[in-house]
Amino acid sequence: MGLYNALDNALASLDTQGLRRTRRIVSRLAGSEQSSAEAAEESSRGTRIEVDGRTLLAFCSNDYLGLANHPLIAQALADGALRDGAGSGASALISGHRSIHARLEARLAERLGPWIPNADALYFGAGYLANIGLVDALAGITQPGTAPDVAIFSEALNHASLVDGTRLARAHHGATVHVYRHCDTAALAQLLANSTATTKIILTDSVFSMDGHLAPLKELLTLAEQNDAWLVIDDAHGFGVLGSIGAGALEHCGLSSAHIVYMGTLGKAAGVAGAFIAADCRLIDWLVNRARPYVYSTACPPALSHALLASLDLLGSTEGDQRRAHLRLLCERLQRGLRAGLRLTHWQVPQSHSAIHPLIVGENAVALAAAALLRDQGIWVPAIRPPTVPPGTARLRISLSAEHTLAEVDQLVHGLIDAERQLT
Repeated sequence: MGLYNALDNALASLDTQGLRRTRRIVSRLAGSEQSSAEAAEESSRGTRIEVDGRTLLAFCSNDYLGLANHPLIAQALADGALRDGAGSGASALISGHRSIHARLEARLAERLGPWIPNADALYFGAGYLANIGLVDALAGITQPGTAPDVAIFSEALNHASLVDGTRLARAHHGATVHVYRHCDTAALAQLLANSTATTKIILTDSVFSMDGHLAPLKELLTLAEQNDAWLVIDDAHGFGVLGSIGAGALEHCGLSSAHIVYMGTLGKAAGVAGAFIAADCRLIDWLVNRARPYVYSTACPPALSHALLASLDLLGSTEGDQRRAHLRLLCERLQRGLRAGLRLTHWQVPQSHSAIHPLIVGENAVALAAAALLRDQGIWVPAIRPPTVPPGTARLRISLSAEHTLAEVDQLVHGLIDAERQLT
């Protein structure tokens, strides 16, 4: 059949370019039974995963604080399922919005309240759903009886969910989309100044997921306020990690404004699943009515909200502080080892302000070979290739967790140095 001939050729092309992805089945993700950051030095069970029958030391998870296997959260999830069932049964606007969902949203609004005036929050099944629903709904805000006049200004390295949100906004509302150069606030300022759109929306990641560094959020907020624009901040990799209490990029940067629309994920540092948007309560009301992924999806299982409330307790506790402090120590150890210790000589190690540490090797084949050499040493670090990153910037994406030990980070550094020597 011609259909499958074309498909076979397309898959073969991915192989030729070193771009074909394959899934590996993780049969066991061992959770540490320790409940403090100090205990991470005594037990590394939370960083060991079993893949195809082989145990590997994993540096591939976004479980930055090691909460995904925390016994208190797991118990809250189990108790919640016994209490409220396995599923919600309907969309939130029919009968799926349970009291536990409302409690979770209230806690999230309270957590972000110091940085977002009149804050309310809305819980989504995933960050991807939250972003595409948010951007599309923002673009649909218009005076009754008038056509939308929307301009979107999107950072060049934004996550795919924000990119797809702009595509929906363009298709549904005729939005004009401008992509500004990475972290180039001068270029953005010029684009904003040249725009006559009635509604202006600036979109940015806070922590760039494949690079690890922070967007210039203070400058972006200034531009948003000067141009009466919305500033949408995707803090997927900052919530729970950044800030003294883990409230994320807004706390870390000391930002507060009614122009901010904040998206945080709950399946990374929070260790469970889903995402939320925090914003002025009037905007949240608009999203309840117009964010299509929220309106037309079955509400999240209520047990997840039970688990997330337990996670929020931990994030704001002394234990959460200890885990964040240990994570910072690990990040410093890794950067120091690769820059000033054994020292890489060919591959690039950009400065990171997060738990994400890219190691840019350039070619797709080199990234795949480096990942394979690390696996031979019992270490799992994923190779990231286009279209996730620009062509010619294939990399190893190292993500650290508070469950890692200093000795494990040292093991990784030695493995990376050895891989570079073999491949350059």
